[in-house]
Amino acid sequence: MPGGTTIGFESAWESVRAVPGWLTEGQARMLWDAVCRLPAGATVVEIGSHQGRSTIVLGHAARTIGARVVAVDAFVDGRLFGGASTRARFEANIAAAGLTDVVELVVGFSTRLRPTWTRPFDLLYVDGKHDYWTYVDDLRWSAHLPSGGEILVHDCFSSIGVTSGTVAKVLCGSRYSYVDRSRSLARFTVRRPGLADRWRVVAQLPWFAGNVALKVLLRLRLRPVARLFGHRGSYDPF
Repeated sequence: MPGGTTIGFESAWESVRAVPGWLTEGQARMLWDAVCRLPAGATVVEIGSHQGRSTIVLGHAARTIGARVVAVDAFVDGRLFGGASTRARFEANIAAAGLTDVVELVVGFSTRLRPTWTRPFDLLYVDGKHDYWTYVDDLRWSAHLPSGGEILVHDCFSSIGVTSGTVAKVLCGSRYSYVDRSRSLARFTVRRPGLADRWRVVAQLPWFAGNVALKVLLRLRLRPVARLFGHRGSYDPF
């Protein structure tokens, strides 16, 4: 795909079907729409890029409005993350998508980069390390968002660390308001929450509890039982 080509959502989604990752079509559409609400010249920051499945969707959406994407990933070595080989695949996938002029890669741990980050941006997508402390620190990148800016968080209601961070900083906090979700991808705005905003977070917790139960069944290799509850496949719900 030649650089500079603008495509629609359906084509963008079709182009990432072969790229490994856990982003669903509904979640990809949510990312796409969030970018398309931004003004021309906007900047999107993505924390956690893996092989570029979500980055490519963000990048194509950014091109349609004249925006840019900054992808932040440390490419940690290990079975789940892949290290240098994953970075190579990420860069190859971005190049194949014709998005090298739209996507800027910043290699490093988000928690180490954040304290010295000075560049403002307009949309934050968080899909980094899923422990409580990293996630809560990643939310602090929102200091560079404008008031009312949007934050999208993957695995928000399927990861214990991310969900507990959401309860602490969104449900019980005073900076973020919950808007909606596509499965585990949640959308927040930088706005003081009201009672209705907090209640919407509470209303998602039963779905989260169900996901935890499914994870336990999968860890016990009880996939037939998980299927009885509507879960298909061997991966955790996302």
